[in-house]
Amino acid sequence: MNTRLAWALAAFVLQACTSPGASDRHALPSATLGLPEAWQSQSGTLSVESAWWRGFNDSVLNALVAEALQRNLDLRQATARLEEAHFLSAAQRAEELPSLRAGVDGNRSRSISAVALKPYQSGNQRLDVQASYEVDLWGRVRALTAAAQSNEGAVRENRDAVALSVAASVATAYVALRAFDAQVDLARQVAHSREQSVEIARRRQREGQGAALDRAQAEAELRATTQAIPRLELARQRQEQSLTILLGRSQGPVERGLPVMEIHPQPLPSAGLPSELLRRRPDIASAESRVAAADSQLAAARARLLPSLNLAASIGGVSSTIFHGDPFSVWTIGGSVLAPIFNGGELRSLAAASSARLSDALIGYQKIVLVSLAEVETQLTAVSSVAAQLSEAERQSTALEEAFRIAGRRYAEGYSSYLDQLLAERGLYTAQETILQLRADALVAEISLYRALGGGWQAGA
Repeated sequence: MNTRLAWALAAFVLQACTSPGASDRHALPSATLGLPEAWQSQSGTLSVESAWWRGFNDSVLNALVAEALQRNLDLRQATARLEEAHFLSAAQRAEELPSLRAGVDGNRSRSISAVALKPYQSGNQRLDVQASYEVDLWGRVRALTAAAQSNEGAVRENRDAVALSVAASVATAYVALRAFDAQVDLARQVAHSREQSVEIARRRQREGQGAALDRAQAEAELRATTQAIPRLELARQRQEQSLTILLGRSQGPVERGLPVMEIHPQPLPSAGLPSELLRRRPDIASAESRVAAADSQLAAARARLLPSLNLAASIGGVSSTIFHGDPFSVWTIGGSVLAPIFNGGELRSLAAASSARLSDALIGYQKIVLVSLAEVETQLTAVSSVAAQLSEAERQSTALEEAFRIAGRRYAEGYSSYLDQLLAERGLYTAQETILQLRADALVAEISLYRALGGGWQAGA
């Protein structure tokens, strides 16, 4: 009977040792991506530096980005998550080593002797050291360690992605703030110019050389400009508050550096080959690490279908008041093989779930790569498009300045009505506003391009 039982147990073990067949594995999508050989838009020759914002040559901007990289709350949260992932990885690495435990126990009791029919007291003490170790026959523990390390890498690269986003967001917010400063200054300059126009219209009316309509139109234009100033100041205040949140500050004004018209765009950076983007963007690297973690988790889930071998040993000593003399030494050594025989398909279902998780990670990786390629193409086009618009707007402004100068001189000398000067002034003001906005858009487009290219972050991380 013992022989038959041994053969039956061996058959169960051999059946459990059978690796999952091809039918148990989910078909994984191909991770091969058809990357283009070159970008559609032309790029420059400037290398993508890690601290790319220094290329704008604004010391205040450099200080604000450095402050945000130290104090930004989102980045600090990402750093805390990285610490957690690091210690979880260290804890999983410890699973590969034997565990060693020490135990001490003792007791003291009072009993009745069955021989002498009288009470007696006794005491026992035990000290032992226990060791246990799982022999990683199928690499399950090593796979879990690899998964933990890959997950730590994914969290680290996600922290780098947050840092890149914070740097780009601070630079964008700073440019927008300086653009609002310039718009407020421009509105005040136009209001001062229109105040002079009102005085001229009033003087001409008193002298009988101008009509009341000219004076009324001049005053209406003045009020329209002064009405716009509070709106621009409110927008500037909101932008400043948004920037303080990025900096991790509670309140207070934000320092100013160069005016927006003096922050010149850098030469267009070289986008390189599309395949280089895969090693430069931290979010792509994070997705790749998640794929590696899911792959290792799948290997660990499949290894659970196989038997496990555990070794255990202990050594210690026992002393008692009943038996006088030195403590008795006691020890044990042994091992056990545990094989899954029946669990209702739980282990196979967990392995299939891990396979599906790997498929999900691969698809997510492909999506991030495709989105990244599209972002770079879009920003390359945006940089050149905004530059072309800015060039035309500057030419238009030059022509409108000449028209405004001529119209103002003709109106002052009485050769034309105020309407000609008013139309020229409106056109010039609109053109100057457009130039300010396009200059800010050009800077933001370049910032977005560096962000899409990964900002050289991996080289400096």
